[in-house]
Amino acid sequence: MGNSLAPTAEMSILLHCIMETEDIWHKIQEEAEDVIKVEPRLRNFLERTVRFKPTLEDALAAYLSRKLGTASACFPTDLFLEAYSEHPETIEAIKRDLQAVDERDPACHSLLSVLLYMKGFHAISSHRLAHYLWTSENRKDLALYLQSVNSEIYCVDIHPAARIGSGVMLDHATGFVAGETSVIEDDVSILHGVTLGGTGKEEGDRHPKVRRGVLIGAGAKILGNVEIGESSKVGAGSVVLKDVPAHVSVAGVPAKVVGKTQDLPAFRMNHNL
Repeated sequence: MGNSLAPTAEMSILLHCIMETEDIWHKIQEEAEDVIKVEPRLRNFLERTVRFKPTLEDALAAYLSRKLGTASACFPTDLFLEAYSEHPETIEAIKRDLQAVDERDPACHSLLSVLLYMKGFHAISSHRLAHYLWTSENRKDLALYLQSVNSEIYCVDIHPAARIGSGVMLDHATGFVAGETSVIEDDVSILHGVTLGGTGKEEGDRHPKVRRGVLIGAGAKILGNVEIGESSKVGAGSVVLKDVPAHVSVAGVPAKVVGKTQDLPAFRMNHNL
């Protein structure tokens, strides 16, 4: 896992993260077959969700449609497939999210388990459809409705306008909030109970901008149009009210700089300050 990485490991990490689409889906299907051999009671479930699906896109679209359908019938499989077709970069981001969870979460032991059981991954994948709808003409109401269903099912509240990059891990997910003008760049790791919020009733650009490689600990509150600099670390339970420079650790209420970081704390997942 990430805690053993050397400071010069960034390039090898990124090369490892770039896996061909066919390789990812082939590996997931192989993992499903291995599980069936050990636990045949899961055969019907895994055949329906993975083994008989031709692509990752088809599998994820059908699975999320069924999950969200417990609250509504408004999100059929073809709506997800439309988003993936119109914006191929969405499915590329989803693949990197899958790998991010598989590589950074010590409780996760397969891509298959990420796809089927990790609600942080599900919540971000559902948000990607909401964001597609929000940025499409005259579909904001459906986007907002999907936001509310996503909140009900996965216990997160991400505004459809919020921009989320690729290779993002939302660990546990419960209680995560991201406001309308929030930005989360690539290769970020966020624990549960984190808020990317505003500071009051101001309008316009009013939410945090989380740059690449950042690690945000459980329960941290980041408020206002502040920048969390690249490869920085926010300690658990901290309250951040002003910009955080790149390559530092901050902690406390209010948060203050307590040390420096090595490259990409999001990959290391080391919360020690």
